[in-house]
Amino acid sequence: MSFLFLFLLSLASLFHSSSPLPYPYNTSFHIDCGSSTPSTDSYNISWLPDKFFTGGSTSVVSEPLHFHLQHEKTLRYFPLSSGKKNCYNIPLPAGRYYIRTFTVYDNYDGKSHSPSFDASVEGTLVFSWRSPWPESLTRDGAYSDLFAFVKDGLLDLCFYSIATDPPVIASLEVVQIDPLSYNSAQTGDSYILVNYGRLSPGSSQWGPGFTSDPDAFGRSWQSDSDYRAGKSESAKVITTKENITGTEKAPNYFPMKLYQSAVTIEGRLEYELPVDAKLDYLVWFHFAEIDSTVKKAGERVFDVLVNDKNVSRVDIFKEVGRFAAYSLNYTEKNLSSSVLNVKLSPVAGAPLICGLENYAMVPADLATVPEQVVAMKALKDSLCVPDRMGWNGDPCAPTDWDAWEGVTCHTNKNGTGLVITQIELGSQGLKGYISEQISLLSNLINLNLSTNSLDGTLPIGLGQKSLARLCAFTLNWQKYCFITVCAVDFWNSLLQDLSDNEFSGSIPESLTSSNLQLVRLNNNLLEGRVPEELYSVGVHGGTIDLSGNKGLCGVPPLPDCPLFWENGRLSKGGKIAIGLSCFLFVAVLLLVIYLFCIRRGRNDYDFGLPSDLISLAAKRNRYQRQKSLMLLEMESQHAKGLPSVPLNPH
Repeated sequence: MSFLFLFLLSLASLFHSSSPLPYPYNTSFHIDCGSSTPSTDSYNISWLPDKFFTGGSTSVVSEPLHFHLQHEKTLRYFPLSSGKKNCYNIPLPAGRYYIRTFTVYDNYDGKSHSPSFDASVEGTLVFSWRSPWPESLTRDGAYSDLFAFVKDGLLDLCFYSIATDPPVIASLEVVQIDPLSYNSAQTGDSYILVNYGRLSPGSSQWGPGFTSDPDAFGRSWQSDSDYRAGKSESAKVITTKENITGTEKAPNYFPMKLYQSAVTIEGRLEYELPVDAKLDYLVWFHFAEIDSTVKKAGERVFDVLVNDKNVSRVDIFKEVGRFAAYSLNYTEKNLSSSVLNVKLSPVAGAPLICGLENYAMVPADLATVPEQVVAMKALKDSLCVPDRMGWNGDPCAPTDWDAWEGVTCHTNKNGTGLVITQIELGSQGLKGYISEQISLLSNLINLNLSTNSLDGTLPIGLGQKSLARLCAFTLNWQKYCFITVCAVDFWNSLLQDLSDNEFSGSIPESLTSSNLQLVRLNNNLLEGRVPEELYSVGVHGGTIDLSGNKGLCGVPPLPDCPLFWENGRLSKGGKIAIGLSCFLFVAVLLLVIYLFCIRRGRNDYDFGLPSDLISLAAKRNRYQRQKSLMLLEMESQHAKGLPSVPLNPH
């Protein structure tokens, strides 16, 4: 029995001391922006050639030898010819991701003008670059990273040009992480955590891109020396090679190396972290008692203060013992200053810290409602919208930027999303047709597609109940076709201008359900009967013009429609007439069959003579014919004077 107990005890010890379970997430992309070939760097990271971008051009930094990694030497930039808004659209499984970019200018274009631009993730503004950049940033570039949820299977990382400056990016890394990491169970999935400082006290910068030290999330850690304030600059560094328990475990997978170094000081240890005001900040503190002189609880106790608020009292040994990881976090709400101040104030012994992370909690911006995103992407394809218009990413988000060129958006009535209310694409050289998906734009007020080269039929879903004005007319000398729609009430009207196109087919019946005030469909290739409900717009004080469509008919001053023919095919009345004719023909045919077949058969059966009666009648007829012949012969003999012979000797 004692042997079994010792065996189980040793087995439990074996499992306890075993290495952590393998990292369960394997989705990652490392994209070398601007490169046309794959590569593997000195840290054994495999880089993909540039892909998933919507536009732009490639270039190389002016001094490639200044950069030690290949993915830092090439870049993609987005000139205005690619539009104001450009994106990387990366297909990903739904989940949470660590996203890191490397941005560099290094006078790649020879203009000595670092660009101004913004960057967004999933429709939320996260980074802003403003010219002129600091000299070190211009020359060396910088890494930026964040944590974000991707819910729709496609990561949108977008860039927005300020003025005429082209945005730039040198590399993009995306690594799937545990969805429960960094307290998401409490904070929810509606925040993006933007890194405002990830410090490893007592160490120089390390992690992917800087050293071979692993981090499951791909995080890089920087020295804390530039952020210590006051007397803390002289803090003592402590390191150990002992294994630290409680590391590299779900959901945060903090690396062991983070806890193998620390700083401590006799007195107060203080940090000042630069931040942007009016945001909430999530601060993570990392501790491990790696000082072998501390042997029991109570020997090292200190208070943690954030902006002079005492958020926790820490006794590392009491919490986890020695050489074990201990972390805590705190959220600073609505920070009003540009500096986040952190103090570790001693209670007993000297304070000690192994790691400090600070993340801005950026609330996810409102996004365009999903069905309208589908509609706008379908329109982009069907209208052949040119790249220069920058129809990329979310049509309406971020709300800090302009929507897609020519598109106006507003918040929906319940404030949960953005909807498209106006599309102004006149004279844009569009070629194609109007997608049926336009019916999903249920809040559309103004649609202007005039002076383009569009054809096809007007989609059935074009008319919305909110539609107020529909205009389509053409300048005859240029074969223009204009459709103009004007708003009467912002939320209950629609303007449409489909002029200077070659739309064909009939006017969809759906337009009759709209609140139209103005209808101009002149000088198109439309045909067929005009719905009376649509024509009644002019009767009720609106304006309607349907001239110049040779195939339209049915309302003044248009010609009358053929009785049984319209829109190049049988009309509804014609179909009904043919149906009735076929019915009558079949009915007459059945009647004839009944009379000549069924009735006749019945008559033959009712009045036909039996066969024995037919035989008797035939014999009687033969007797009558013989008697007649005898009488004729007797009369002939009598006439000649011959004696007559009695007919009946008896």
